[in-house]
This record gives sequence, C-alpha cells and structure tokens, in this order.
Amino acid sequence: GFTLIELLIVVAIIGIIAAIAVPGLLRARMSGNEASAIGSLRAINSGQAAFSSSCGGGFYADTLEHLFAQPSGGTGFISPDLSTSSVVKSGFTVNLAAATTTTASTVDACSGAWKPTSAYYAKAEPTALNGTGTRSFATDPRGTIFQKVNSATADADPIPTTATPVQ
Repeated sequence: GFTLIELLIVVAIIGIIAAIAVPGLLRARMSGNEASAIGSLRAINSGQAAFSSSCGGGFYADTLEHLFAQPSGGTGFISPDLSTSSVVKSGFTVNLAAATTTTASTVDACSGAWKPTSAYYAKAEPTALNGTGTRSFATDPRGTIFQKVNSATADADPIPTTATPVQ
C-alpha cells in the first residue's frame, strides 16, 4: 500500500506539471482562434473578389448577408458560418461594412435587390482580449490583412498606412 505522504507527493507533482502545462495550452488555443479569424478575413476577401467580378460590376458587397446571398442558379460567395453581421466565430466577432458611401449606379446583377459599394472594410476582433486572442485584424479591397497587437479593436476604416500587416 501507499502512505498518505506518498500520495500527497504524487498529487503535488501532478499539480506542478499542470501549472506548467495550462498556460501553454491557453496560448495554443488563442493562436488557433487568431488563425481562424485570419482565415475568415481571407474568405471574405476571396468572396468579395468573386462577387465583384461576377455580380458587382467592379463593386463590392456591403454586408456579410449580401455577400452570402445566393445568386440565381448558384451558391453564395462565403460559407454559411459567416452569413450574418457581427458573427462570433472561434472567439472573434467578424464584421463587414461599406468603407465609403459611393455606390454603384445600378443594383447588383445577381439579386437586383441592393446597390453594391466601391470599397469595403472587414474586421475580426477578439470577444475577450487575452482570453480568445491578443490581436485584432482588419482588411479592405487591397486584400492585405492588418493586425493590431494587444488590442480588442481593429484598425479603423480607412486602415492607416502605418498599420502592421500579418506576416
């Protein structure tokens, strides 16, 4: 049999190992959340490019709902997990908005329900800074994703020239 002292020593060793491992696991989880946010913004950039060339006549969708809308006889330009504004995905709130007030003179060619915009601004912000992520992200028609470290808010629109691109 084991004595009480031996069992306490084993429990103490397990506690020390857990104390060392937990912060690493939390950092790995935040890194995964941030990778998902970057992937979401890349999907939005790709969807906007496809929308612009097929439906928008060189213009862009102004909301995630419009970018997700299925043109007649086709599928939407982004996946269903990004189909609504202010969607929370992997601990990040993802949004898409028109960057300027310039709109096309005609409605979009696919649905005919709304007028596309000349530029867009998309952002992904952590729902809990240092809990779900340590960086926030933003992108625009340039296709570059910019990061803001230790901030719960992404770079504002228009994204400044001093913004840091994701490496």
